Amino acid sequence: MTSQIFTVSPQFPEKLKSETVVVGSGPGGALTAYYLAESGRDVLLIEEGSLQPLESTKSFSIEEMVEKYRNGGITPMFGSPKIVYVEGRVVGGGSEVNSGLYHRTPDYILEKWKKNFDVDALSYKDMLPHFEACEQALSVSTLPHEPSKPSLKLKQGADKMGWEAVEVPRWFTYSQQQDRYGRFLSHKQSMSKTFIPKAIEHGCKLLPDTWIKSIKQNGAKWVLIGKHQSQREIVIETEHLFICCGAVQTAALLRRSGIKQNIGNTLQVHPTLKVIAQFDEIINDLDLGVPVFQVKNFAPRLSFGCSISSPPYLATGMIDHPDFLNKVVENWETMAVYYAMITGHGRGTVRTIPGFRDPVVRYHLTEEDLRDLSDGLYKLSCLLFEAGASVIYPSISGMNRFSNRLHLKDIPEVLPTSKTNLMTIHLFSSCPMGEKKEICATDSFGKVHGFSNLYISDASLLCTAPGVNPQGSIMAISRRNVLKFLGKL
Repeated sequence: MTSQIFTVSPQFPEKLKSETVVVGSGPGGALTAYYLAESGRDVLLIEEGSLQPLESTKSFSIEEMVEKYRNGGITPMFGSPKIVYVEGRVVGGGSEVNSGLYHRTPDYILEKWKKNFDVDALSYKDMLPHFEACEQALSVSTLPHEPSKPSLKLKQGADKMGWEAVEVPRWFTYSQQQDRYGRFLSHKQSMSKTFIPKAIEHGCKLLPDTWIKSIKQNGAKWVLIGKHQSQREIVIETEHLFICCGAVQTAALLRRSGIKQNIGNTLQVHPTLKVIAQFDEIINDLDLGVPVFQVKNFAPRLSFGCSISSPPYLATGMIDHPDFLNKVVENWETMAVYYAMITGHGRGTVRTIPGFRDPVVRYHLTEEDLRDLSDGLYKLSCLLFEAGASVIYPSISGMNRFSNRLHLKDIPEVLPTSKTNLMTIHLFSSCPMGEKKEICATDSFGKVHGFSNLYISDASLLCTAPGVNPQGSIMAISRRNVLKFLGKL
């Protein structure tokens, strides 16, 4: 198997050739490479990041952010307010660093995409076999033990508000061994643990540490120009090319290559506002992981959940309340990070600048978005007070902490653009699929309009924000599209 993983050396050929090339090894690229290789295709999978064992760093640690994220996990979008976003940059992509939460695309979202973008074969019935196949391959399941205390706090507050908190399945397997808190030890099923090794077993070759600068069509072939981390230039020729670099990097690569029709003009995200809630009891521990409950009563407009709550993440979340940073040091075991996420009406763009490797990403929130975020902050804070929170710290510069529900009257109807700090881990829709060529970058199955043998297979294709964690959507659509390419659909 190791012979299928390329190491760039002085003996490395000046030009590589492969029948099929997949650029990007996240969920979209990994599934695409696996099904192509399983069908006997000659496949080369290229990844800008390095090949790192999933266990090489502790999940959600500073070391993981440095080794496996782009720009250390903090990249800003230009706009008002600014939004910080994160991208994985490692073999396996975002699946190596995210929480593994899994949603099927809601049926009403699929119907919206079918209608508004004229996407073929996208009904819930069409997609069900692909959801089920991905869930089986990744062991998607609910917890075999009691949820963590921050999750239970979210559920407790939701129950008192008359809302429903639902457990989100994850792609984890569980052993019979338990930790000191009675939780069964879990093992994440990322792409580097599942589809990528399976693809390599079927003959797929992997080229890590290689950034593709541009692509160009040469007759019936595609030529990729890239650079290895050793600074050596890499040239690759292929018959069929799949771009799977994620919503930002896919759009950037295509635009650098002069392919711009409906590319990088319609980026969407899930803008997310976080708060830190402090309770009068211990709810946190160093092995907590990601809480799994979410409140979807107001979806797709609003969703609530709990996030990583390790001391470093708590300290980062307290940046808007520097006078209380010592509270994290003294009381982190009584604190947890919660969030309000909106689907949003804003739009963003991805643009490239000659001579610069990283693209420029802009995103504009509408006034309606800022109203929704304000409503989300209010509702989430009400829920947390019902769950027993004693203090809530919102991620808004200059806003006082909330010590009781009476303080929530200080939340403005429209959040201030200059003081609100937002983040997102969900990016999509920069190259939407569909048959409406005036608004879509690709056809219904990811083939770029106006080009032969050029495909996209990642979050870029999602026509709009799905309102849920997008991993399930990306994988199911990627599976559907590659089977269509292979004539198996």
